Amino acid sequence: MKASDLFVKALENEGIEYIFGIPGEENLDFLDSLQNSSIKFILTRHEQGAAFMAATYGRMTGKTGVCLATLGPGATNFVTCAAYAQLGAFPMLMITGQKPINSSKQGRFQIVDIVRMMEPLTKSSKQIVNGGMIPSLVREAFRLAEEERPGAVHLELPEDVASEEVEDWHIFPVHEIRRPDADQKTIEIAVEMIKNAKNPLVLIGAGANRKKLFKPMLDFIDITCIPFFNTQMGKGVVSCENSLFLGTAALSDGDILHQVVRIADLIINIGHDVVEKPPFFMHKDGAKVIHINFNSAYVDEVYFPQLEIVGDIKTTVNRLAQELNLKLTSCSLELLEFRKRIKQVIHEKDNNASYPLLPQRIVADVRRALNKDAIITLDNGMYKIWFARHYHTYMPNTVLLDNALATMGAGLPSAIACALLYPKRQIMAVCGDGGFMMNSQEIETATRLGLNLVVLIITDSAFGMIRWKQERRGLRDFGLQYNNPDFVKYADSYGAHGHKVRSANQFSPLIQSCFNEGGVHIIDVPIDYKENKTLFYEQLKDT
Repeated sequence: MKASDLFVKALENEGIEYIFGIPGEENLDFLDSLQNSSIKFILTRHEQGAAFMAATYGRMTGKTGVCLATLGPGATNFVTCAAYAQLGAFPMLMITGQKPINSSKQGRFQIVDIVRMMEPLTKSSKQIVNGGMIPSLVREAFRLAEEERPGAVHLELPEDVASEEVEDWHIFPVHEIRRPDADQKTIEIAVEMIKNAKNPLVLIGAGANRKKLFKPMLDFIDITCIPFFNTQMGKGVVSCENSLFLGTAALSDGDILHQVVRIADLIINIGHDVVEKPPFFMHKDGAKVIHINFNSAYVDEVYFPQLEIVGDIKTTVNRLAQELNLKLTSCSLELLEFRKRIKQVIHEKDNNASYPLLPQRIVADVRRALNKDAIITLDNGMYKIWFARHYHTYMPNTVLLDNALATMGAGLPSAIACALLYPKRQIMAVCGDGGFMMNSQEIETATRLGLNLVVLIITDSAFGMIRWKQERRGLRDFGLQYNNPDFVKYADSYGAHGHKVRSANQFSPLIQSCFNEGGVHIIDVPIDYKENKTLFYEQLKDT
């Protein structure tokens, strides 16, 4: 059997559905082997788009997403996405080609040491030097990519190794790995801390969103009646409709929600991931923190928990709920008094009719127009903070945002991956004009695949978040503005449908009509960012 055929067999054994990528001449044997495979190859227009799609596949399914590139410039285009998957804890395998390693007549042409380049950005980076090693290397790559904490892995398949014949081989079976449980003594200490707290709070982080923790988390909240909030990447683990939900920590401090956090005397931090921008700052005389996660806490100046419960999060939450087995109704009244006031402040401008649209109106209209199970994929920009705080989530993984690497350019490719995975659900990419243009060529991929997808481009003709921070520092407005193409014509040129929002009242009906019509739609909605000044609250407004 040819080594590239064996590679594909090993991938099929792992249950791979898609490979996203752009092959080069060094991948031709591998590409040929894919023709007879159950795996569908998705040709993209840039390697970065392919890897963002693979990372999103991993994020949504918990299974490793796979992407393919050639050597040299193709492989270097994976770098940002490797960091994206590694910091975000999304399981992803990058496969890259390489010139023959046994003999080559092209000198150093296009040759970069990709294996070493990827080492700091991945959990594992290896070159395949013998075709017989492929099954074990593939199985180990998938194990590493998916085990806690998930992340990126890389395998390099040289051209001559891909074409060699392999005689003695076997495929390694895939088996589930059970994670260890926390020790009983630590559980008992946590139970006493929770019982003795006057104003406990639950914080749901990214780690709780990537595993099947939704029912255990809901049960824990229902049993204890402890109010909860979430980080940006923890949105949706428990529905915002829950009467104990307080909001999303869109900022690290000075946010409206931090008025509540300051009252808490105990924060039960479930699934905290230090790569996320801190949802609150710890102080030595402030609230105590219980850290519940698969791994111990990474201690720094603003995070130093007093108790760490290390083990399988699902089991830990279930055991805590069983041990407590009571509703702590008396401890939460002061915190819950804030809930109504927070909602009033956040939503007071949802129906503002000014044009260009205020961010609050954009978020409110998107929410009004979409089903509860719709998925929005946020690129990175100023609007991400507004969506993190204002957009209500009813189901897990229905708001995909990146609060780890926080790279621009991921929103559209992520939406394409979601549209492939969930063709019957509404999928919307929410991008700024800056982030959209970084991978806008993937509109061709979406139209070629016949996807149903709405791309919302929030336009201010500037890198709005950096401009906001420039203003907050008292610096002059300089170097951050640009011109955009006509996005309606741009959409039409790809065979998509382009729309320009001309009034606030037009916006929500337009979204609904785009989804009703089907196909790929691009909506250009101008935004007025004057409301950015209200993002920080020194105190809750009286309403």
